[in-house]
Amino acid sequence: MNADDPGQETPPSTRIRQDIPHSARMYDYFLGGKDHFAVDREAAERVLTVFPTMKTAVWANRAFMHRATRALAERGLSQWLDIGTGIPTSPNLHEVAQSVVPGARVVYADNDPIVLAHSRALMTSSPEGRTAYIHGDVRDPDTILNAAPLARTLDLGRPVVLSLIALLHFVPDLDEARDIVERLLKPLPPGSALVLSHATAELDPAGACQVQQIYNQVGTTLKLRPAAEFATFFEGLELLEPGIVPAHRWRPDGDTDRLPAGVTDAAVSFYAGVAIKR
Repeated sequence: MNADDPGQETPPSTRIRQDIPHSARMYDYFLGGKDHFAVDREAAERVLTVFPTMKTAVWANRAFMHRATRALAERGLSQWLDIGTGIPTSPNLHEVAQSVVPGARVVYADNDPIVLAHSRALMTSSPEGRTAYIHGDVRDPDTILNAAPLARTLDLGRPVVLSLIALLHFVPDLDEARDIVERLLKPLPPGSALVLSHATAELDPAGACQVQQIYNQVGTTLKLRPAAEFATFFEGLELLEPGIVPAHRWRPDGDTDRLPAGVTDAAVSFYAGVAIKR
């Protein structure tokens, strides 16, 4: 069966389940999107009861992605591999990159069937640039790195930005998560960049630990990590200023971040960082 053929039965691996919450659809709900089901809203509302600033946290995380993308485009980078893309929410990464570098090329990858269903929204490239989408799992990096859309879109002889936004906290084993980053970075040439954000319990231990518990209860393994563990993902790379900080403190831009005035580190509870491969 071909999932892209109209009228064909969707393969089991790409069926959208509506009976259990999904982290991408819950994230969409927190962002104010419309691509979620009742089961996702119920789980998200449980999270909001124990961590009322979750909507602020996800907006801070998304705003960090926008700023990091813009900053790297302004440094002259023009290629991105964004894994764990999530449900499209404009402006998407390629829109931000191409607003600075019209010819920027972006490959998105995600294993969520609802993202696959909306992937056309990720391919509205500028005339000068290109975008592509891979339905793949970060736990198997080779299937992403060896995918035909990546080879057609990116030139691995030139620097590439590897973007893993709010993704690695869904890989519970630290060694496995570090191995994933290492394997994805290995084929990328010097001058490439790594952009990461990751949920933490260090900034609001009581609230964040209850969030972790709810996610685990509804079937999504969530592993919050302290700054010291988050920093290990950047070993051997050159961190850009301001280093590892709460997401809203990475080169803030109050005019575009859409965050409430005086937002606290505890309200965000995401660490972020950007580094260059030398």
